Amino acid sequence: MSTTGAHVPDDRGGGRARPGPWWWPRRRSLVLDATLAAVSALECFVEGASFAEKTGIEPGIGAVFGLLVGASLLFRRRWPIAIVLIAIAVTPAQLGFLLGIVGLYTLAASEVPRRITATLAGMTGVGTMIVAFIQMRDSLRQDSNTPMPVIVITSVLMALGLTAPPVLLGLYVRARRRLVESLRERADGLERELTLLAEKATERAERARSDERTRIAREMHDVVAHRVSLMVVHAAALKAVALKDPEKASASAELLGDMGRQALNELRQMLGVLRTAQVVNGAGTGSTLAFTELGSGNASGAARTAVGPSDGAGTGHRADGPQPDGPCLARLEALVEESRAAGMRVELTVEGEVRSCEDQVERTAYRVVQEALTNVHKHAPGASTEVRLAYRDAEVAVRVQNGPSDGSPAAALPSGGHGLVGMKERVTALGGGFVAGHTEAGGFRVSAMIPALPVVAVPTGPPAAG
Repeated sequence: MSTTGAHVPDDRGGGRARPGPWWWPRRRSLVLDATLAAVSALECFVEGASFAEKTGIEPGIGAVFGLLVGASLLFRRRWPIAIVLIAIAVTPAQLGFLLGIVGLYTLAASEVPRRITATLAGMTGVGTMIVAFIQMRDSLRQDSNTPMPVIVITSVLMALGLTAPPVLLGLYVRARRRLVESLRERADGLERELTLLAEKATERAERARSDERTRIAREMHDVVAHRVSLMVVHAAALKAVALKDPEKASASAELLGDMGRQALNELRQMLGVLRTAQVVNGAGTGSTLAFTELGSGNASGAARTAVGPSDGAGTGHRADGPQPDGPCLARLEALVEESRAAGMRVELTVEGEVRSCEDQVERTAYRVVQEALTNVHKHAPGASTEVRLAYRDAEVAVRVQNGPSDGSPAAALPSGGHGLVGMKERVTALGGGFVAGHTEAGGFRVSAMIPALPVVAVPTGPPAAG
C-alpha cells in the first residue's frame, strides 16, 4: 500500500531539500516523526503504568507496553492504517492520546482511499465515545441528579472533538497537495507545449527561408540566364562579321551593350530591393521581405524606391512615355524581338481578347517564354520557333515550340539544368499545369496553363498636366 504522500508538505521556501533515509522524503521529516514518537512513547509509558496499577497488572509490564505502543508513531508515514488500528485497539486502556490524533491526521492526508479513512475515523470516534461514556457514568454514579442525555451528549462531543479536527485537517492538506501537483503538472505541460511550439516555429522559419532562397535563386536565374545567353550569341555573331561587315558589327556591338546594361539594371534593381529592405526592417526580417517582394512580382516597384527612377538607358523602353515595367505580357513582343535580333527565327501569335491579369500570372507567363527562348538559343541554334499566347476565360496559356536545329554552330553556353524545373515550380505554385518534352519532328515544346482572372483597373485620379 503506497502511503508516501501522507506527510505534511514542508520545505516550500524554494531550497532543494536533502533526501532522507528509507521512506522519509526529507531528513527533517525523520526528525519530526522521531520527536512525535518520543513524546507519544513517554505519554503511553506513563498512561500504561497507571492503567496497569488500576487493573492489578505489573506496572512495569504496562509501562513497557505503553512505550512500544507510543513508539509505533515513528512508522506513521509507512503504515498509517496500522497506526490508527493500534490507536483503536488501545482506546479501552485510555492510551495514546497523541497517537490517535496524529494517526488520524496522517491517514486522512495520505493517498489511502477515502472510504477506508471514513471507516477507521468512525471506528475511532465510536470507541472514544464509548470509553468516555463509561468513564463519565462511573465518575458521576454518586450524583444521581445528572441526566443520562447529558452524559451521552458530552460523550459524543468529546468523540467528535478528538476525531473530526485531525481528519478535516488531513483532508485539507491532501486536497492542497493534489492541487499543487496538478498545477505543477499543468505548468510542465505548458512548458512542453511552448517548447514544441518554439521548435515548430523554428522549423517553419527554416522552411520559409529555404523557400525564399529557392525563389530568389530562380528569379536571379531567369534574369541573368536570358540576357547573358543573348549576349553570348551576339558576341559570336559580332566575331563572325567584324571584318566582313563593319556596319553590322557596329550595330551588333551597340545591341550587345544595350543587353549588358539591361542585365545590370535588372540585377541592380533586385539587389537594391534586398539592401533597402534590410536597412528599413533590420537584418532579421529584411531579407524575408525582399524575397517576398521579388517572388510576388513587386520587385520592380520596390526597386524604383530603392535605387531611384530609371533614366531609361539600355532598358529597351523610351523614358518619355508610360512603358510596361517589369516582366509582363505586354513586354512579350519586346522579348521576342530581342531573340530575333540575335538571329532566331521566331513568330509570336496572340489569341483571344487581350486583358490585364494578376501580376504573378503575367510574370510567370513571361518567365516561361523567356526561359524557353533561352533554351532554344542554347540547344537548338538556328531553329525556327513559334511563341503562342492565348487568353481564355479563366486562364492564360503559353506555348513555345521550336523545330530541329539547322546545323548552325552552337554558342558555348553553360547549362545548370534548372530551367525546366524552375518553370514548373512557378506554374504549379499558382495552381497551373506545365508540360515540356520533345516533338515528333525533332524539336521541343514547352506548354503552360495558368489560372487567371482579369484585373479591374481602379482609377487613381486625373493624369498630371504636361
